[in-house]
Amino acid sequence: MNRPAPSAPAGRARAPSARSAVAAGERSPPSTELRTGLERLLSRVVTVRAGEGTVVALLFVKVFLLLFAYYLLKPVREALILSESSAEVRSYALAAQALLLMLIIPVYTAVLRRIFPHYHLVPWITVFLAANLLAFMGAGAAGTAIGVPFFIWLGIFNVLIVAQFWAFAADLFGVEAGERLFVLVAVGASGGAWAGALASKPLFALFGLYGTMGVAVVLLLATVPLTPLARRRVPERSRPAREAAAPHPEEISGVLGGFRVVLADRYLRQIALFMLLLNCINSTGEYLLSRAVETHADALLAAGTIQDAGRWIGAFYGDFYAWVNGAGIAIQLLLVARIFRYLGVGGATRVLPAVAALGYGLLAFVPVFALIRLFKIVENSVNYSLQNTARHALILPCDEEQKYAGKTTIDTFFWRLGDLAHAGIVFAGVHWLAAAPAQFAAFNALLALGWWWLAGSIAGEHRRRTAPAAAMAPA
Repeated sequence: MNRPAPSAPAGRARAPSARSAVAAGERSPPSTELRTGLERLLSRVVTVRAGEGTVVALLFVKVFLLLFAYYLLKPVREALILSESSAEVRSYALAAQALLLMLIIPVYTAVLRRIFPHYHLVPWITVFLAANLLAFMGAGAAGTAIGVPFFIWLGIFNVLIVAQFWAFAADLFGVEAGERLFVLVAVGASGGAWAGALASKPLFALFGLYGTMGVAVVLLLATVPLTPLARRRVPERSRPAREAAAPHPEEISGVLGGFRVVLADRYLRQIALFMLLLNCINSTGEYLLSRAVETHADALLAAGTIQDAGRWIGAFYGDFYAWVNGAGIAIQLLLVARIFRYLGVGGATRVLPAVAALGYGLLAFVPVFALIRLFKIVENSVNYSLQNTARHALILPCDEEQKYAGKTTIDTFFWRLGDLAHAGIVFAGVHWLAAAPAQFAAFNALLALGWWWLAGSIAGEHRRRTAPAAAMAPA
C-alpha cells in the first residue's frame, strides 16, 4: 500500500517512516518532473507531486459537494426535531439510526460481495441516497409528517456517504501519498460543510424546505461522474504498491461479513471502539448543547424576546455550524499538516480526546449556555478537521476489503452504536438519576480519559504497521 521507491524494481515499495509518512513526504526532495501551477500552489500546504494536482482537485470538489448538500439540510433537521419534539427525543432518534444500521450493513456487505472492484459501488450508493431524498420531498409535499424519519435518515445518509467517499479515496493512494494528500482533500470537506451551513438559511428562505432538498439532490448527482474521473487521474507512483487481491469469500461471506472483517483484525477492532467512544462522547455533548438551546429558547419566548422558538433554533444552529466549519477550515489549512508532521497520524488521534477531557471537565464545574456553545464549537471544529483527517488516514495501511467492508461498517454501524450508548446514558441520567448538565459533563470527561488511552494504543499499532516495510526497503 506504499509508494514505489525511486530506485526499486517494479512491485517493490518503500513505506513511510515509523513517525509518519507525511513527515517523510515533507522532507523529500522536490520532484524533477514539471508540476502545474495548481500543484505548486497546493505545495504551500503539503508536498504535491507532478500529476497529483488533478486528482486532489476532483476529490476536493466531490467531498465539497457532498458536505455542502448535507449541511444545507442539517439546520432544518435540528429545527424540526427540537420544535416538534425535544432534546430527549433527539437522543432516542440517534439510537434508532444505530438500530437501523444493524439491518443496513448486512445488506451493504451482501451487495459489496457481488461487486468487484468495490469502487464501482460508490456512484450507485450516491444515486440511491438521492432517490431517497426525492421520496422525502414527495412525502412532505403531500402533507406527511417527516420530522423524525427525516432526522433518522439524514444521520444514516451522512455516515454512509462520507464513509463511502473516504474508503474510495483510501483505495486510490498508497500510505505515503494518502497521508500527504488527505490533508488537502479534507479541506474540501470542511469547506463544503462551512459553505452549506452559510447557504442553508438563505436557500431555505428562497426555496422553502422541499426546494432546499431539491438543491441537495442536484448536488449529490453532480458528484457521480467525478468518481471514475478521479480514479483514472491518479499517478502510478501515488497508487498502492500492489493491486488488491480478489475478495476472500470466507472472510466476508454471510450477512455478517462486514462485522467479521472488523472483528478479525485487532487494529480495526481498536478503531471501531475508538469511533464508538468518539460519537458517544460527542453526541452526549450535543445533548448538553441542545438541552441548553431548548432552555434558552423557552426563556426568550417567555420574556417576549422572540415569537417563534423553531425559527430561533434554526438560526442558532445555522450560525453555530458556520462557526464550527469556519474554524475547522482554519485548523485544516494551518495546523493539520504540521501536527501530522510532528506527531504522526497515530499521534494526531490523541488530540481530540485530550481536548474533550479538558473541556468537559471544565463544563462539569461551569455548565453555562455561553461556555457550552463555545466549547462545542472548539470540539466539533477539531473533530471535523484534524480528527476526521487522522481517522481516515488510519485506514491507509489496510487492504481493499478492510477499506470498503471494514471501514464502512466502522463508520456506519460502530459510529452509530456510539449514539445508542449515548441514548442509554441520556435515558439513565434523565429518568433514573435526575442528572444535571454538570453531571453529564463529568461523565463525558471520564470517558474521554479512556478514549485518550485507546488513541495511544492505536498510534502504536499504526507505527507497527508502517515501520516494517520501511526497514526492509532497499537503500
